[in-house]
Amino acid sequence: MANGPDRQTIRSAVALATRAPSLHNSQPWRWRAAEHSLHLFADASRLLPATDPEGRDLLLSCGASLHHLQVALAAEGWASTVHRLPNPNRPDHLAAVEFHSKEPERRDVELAAAIPRRHTDRRGYSSWEVPVALLDELAIVASDQGSALVAATDATARFQLASAMAKAALRQEADSEYAAELATWTGRSPFVVEGVPATVIPASGRRHEDTTMRAFPNGLLTEPAGEESDAGALLVLATARDDVVWRLRAGEAMSAVLLAATDFRLATCPLSQVFELPDTRTLVRDRVLGGFGYPQVVLRVGWAPVRSAPLPATPRRPLDEVFGSFEC
Repeated sequence: MANGPDRQTIRSAVALATRAPSLHNSQPWRWRAAEHSLHLFADASRLLPATDPEGRDLLLSCGASLHHLQVALAAEGWASTVHRLPNPNRPDHLAAVEFHSKEPERRDVELAAAIPRRHTDRRGYSSWEVPVALLDELAIVASDQGSALVAATDATARFQLASAMAKAALRQEADSEYAAELATWTGRSPFVVEGVPATVIPASGRRHEDTTMRAFPNGLLTEPAGEESDAGALLVLATARDDVVWRLRAGEAMSAVLLAATDFRLATCPLSQVFELPDTRTLVRDRVLGGFGYPQVVLRVGWAPVRSAPLPATPRRPLDEVFGSFEC
């Protein structure tokens, strides 16, 4: 690529971008290279209509991939200028990324190194509480991306959030179309390149203290033996507005927080279920955020128990399936 990263650098950066989390590991993105830029497109064929009818989770996923790309390029000595929704005639064209040479900083390298180490950990966390200072650091990371990160540390806020999460789970589990979609995308063989493999789904238990997790079928992941209370923190990521650009930016902020938390050696798990239904999304906005901002995703963070085995990497689609040359 003239006056920019060479093709191998671009391919390596896009490969790291595809390590971003996505709803049910659907990987709903396509990356295209032009002469002086990279372009992110939403892949509508990977929208999960029963779970994500408005495409909110799809945009969060694509935003996370966009931020992963920026981190990967920064570690290679390239700053990014991002133009979101650059083509009004193509709503699936989510971003155009231009490059500028820069000297990589230590933090750039640390965050890029966190990308392959970040995993969605649905298991129980340890009884060690996450220090408030670390939660404050994560809030600053989100703020730098234009989003707010609100820790539900107050007992009332925590109760309201946990109650809304439980309500959303019950509602979705009563929906036959949702159940069919969940069964299609989760509990899969580890050799399949999309969807959630059974090897990263806990075999038993879907509640950690007051937190109701999404109920995935056919889990094979065992928890460490022994009883331990779970001190995982629940953080609500919110934006000032609730349109396509801000949902995309929320995904970028989610990525930034998850990578920072991974660098702190925290276990992490994005939880979107409570915001997939309008009424529980409104409950969180009114009762947890006090009516301010628009909640986009809950991030559960904590310390993995000492006896926890390392999580296997969740498979990704071959790079050539999601990356190619730009087409108008």
